[in-house]
Amino acid sequence: MRLIILSFLFCAMHLLGRGVPYAQQPAPYATMSTAAPMKVRREFNVMIPMRDGIRLAADIQRPDRPGKFPVILVRTPYGKYSKAEYEQAEYFAGHGYVYVNQDVRGRFDSEGKFQVLVNEGHDGYDTIEWLARQPWSDGNVGTFGGSYLSWDQWLTAEEQPPHLRAMVVQSTPPDIFLTAWWNGAFEINELFWCALLDGRVNQELSMHTDPEIPLHLPVINMDEALGRRLDKTFRAWIQHDTFDEFWRKQSYQARLSRVRVPVLHVDGWYDLRDVSATLQNYNTLIASAASPSARRNQRVIIGPWWHGHYDQQKLGDIDFGPEAVIDRKALYLKWYDCYLENKNCSQVTQQAPVKIFVMGENQWKDEQEWPPQRANMVPYYFHSKGHGNTRTGDGVLGKDPPAADPPDHYSYDPHDPPVLAMEPDGSLAADQRKPESRNDMLVFTSEPLHAPLQVSGHIMVKLWASSSAPDTDWVARLLDVHPDGFSQRLTDTIVRASYQGPSPYPRSRNEFSPLTPGTIREYTLDLWDVANVFMAGHRIRVEITSGFMPLFSRNLNTGQNNLTTAAMKIAEQTIYHDPKHPSQILLSVVPQ
Repeated sequence: MRLIILSFLFCAMHLLGRGVPYAQQPAPYATMSTAAPMKVRREFNVMIPMRDGIRLAADIQRPDRPGKFPVILVRTPYGKYSKAEYEQAEYFAGHGYVYVNQDVRGRFDSEGKFQVLVNEGHDGYDTIEWLARQPWSDGNVGTFGGSYLSWDQWLTAEEQPPHLRAMVVQSTPPDIFLTAWWNGAFEINELFWCALLDGRVNQELSMHTDPEIPLHLPVINMDEALGRRLDKTFRAWIQHDTFDEFWRKQSYQARLSRVRVPVLHVDGWYDLRDVSATLQNYNTLIASAASPSARRNQRVIIGPWWHGHYDQQKLGDIDFGPEAVIDRKALYLKWYDCYLENKNCSQVTQQAPVKIFVMGENQWKDEQEWPPQRANMVPYYFHSKGHGNTRTGDGVLGKDPPAADPPDHYSYDPHDPPVLAMEPDGSLAADQRKPESRNDMLVFTSEPLHAPLQVSGHIMVKLWASSSAPDTDWVARLLDVHPDGFSQRLTDTIVRASYQGPSPYPRSRNEFSPLTPGTIREYTLDLWDVANVFMAGHRIRVEITSGFMPLFSRNLNTGQNNLTTAAMKIAEQTIYHDPKHPSQILLSVVPQ
């Protein structure tokens, strides 16, 4: 078997297109500022001292005129100077802001030793307070960035620097533990991110296109397939398979209530776990932020994008239309104008707190909360005559509870696992018909819809299953099947069958228990959040399988450690859908 995997893709998902000029299409908040751009003054590699004497390098671009100006700070491990960063800095400096790009500790031109997320909170605090004291600063500082740069912002904000006034966070991942581990399953594509940061400067990864890399066993030394030894990141992540102190000092979500500034949250439906983290963070802050102003002044915008790719209206073969593209710089300028300069705030504060792009009908909609209160959780049950294998099988998805349906069976062979279909550009909305032709994929499909059905909210699967193995994985996927048969992936998830904890954060190995072969268990699979209208003539589809390559490592079905061993065995899987075991997907349906 060959896996199509582009290692540079996974790095790009973390690097983000920060500052890339976006097409000027009609979209929410698309009006550009009418202020005449100012001439810009540039200072490169300004060394800013931290509390322990380490100096961090920053490039500073500011209006070339007398006066004091608000400051926008970007802190990055990926290199502070690039064409995109330069263009973004020019834009904001030309509109009256000091724009500061800083290399984080131990990366590029900054001193010290890089440790993932460990120093970002206090280094961000020290940088903000230094900036507030400069003669060209008016003391109002905002922060900006996505992915790792969002983590950096959250950790900084939780330290409560006195001069921090506002934030813009893009593509915010959940706690770093959940980017490596999800319900006990390990995400191997993080290998490439760890390799990218294996040194003071970004490492070249374009040569790592060998499709056998994700199949390397044991997983713990998969880094050797890249010619590297990643003891402090990749291997350490594998060795710390529960949420212990190693992870807690790098995590931010438990301390979010300490944030006391307005935050603009921006993300995309194809960020999956990240978009759900963004929505969770938003809900946490409107309920418990450290100040009433912060609780009132949270806004969230979710588009049909994947990690940072806000300038694209197409994902693979899916065209979401010109409305999908937003003018980010104009949007962010309005945010900073309001909260750093107290200017034109009605353009921000009078907007709906939640603005979502509803896929399928491809329209922006305003909401007052997430999920929409008017949504109802509606179960769609799995049915078959015992042959739900492949998309041509007899698997059916419907509203009627199951009767005396026989169970479905398939063999999961980790030597030849199911593979997620992806477009060459990495788009995750790819047509899944090819993997749906495999016999180890159960496919449950509704009848064509007579009228549009809007699903907006959190999606769950309740699965009743048994296995012949002492451990295995369960994977669930929600898809929108177009009239021509195109099977559009919407969202999916994985759970390690041996993990029985109440949340994605196992605190100890006691939360894992081997399966008794043949014993039926109920599993809850969290498919995160989505907003999609299944149009008339479309069908709703759910896939159930046991492999999620190339994103997650394989369960080897032996009950041993899947990341430090190499032995494999075939698991015979049984999925039940009868009155005692009503396997189903719960869809958050918005009445039309």
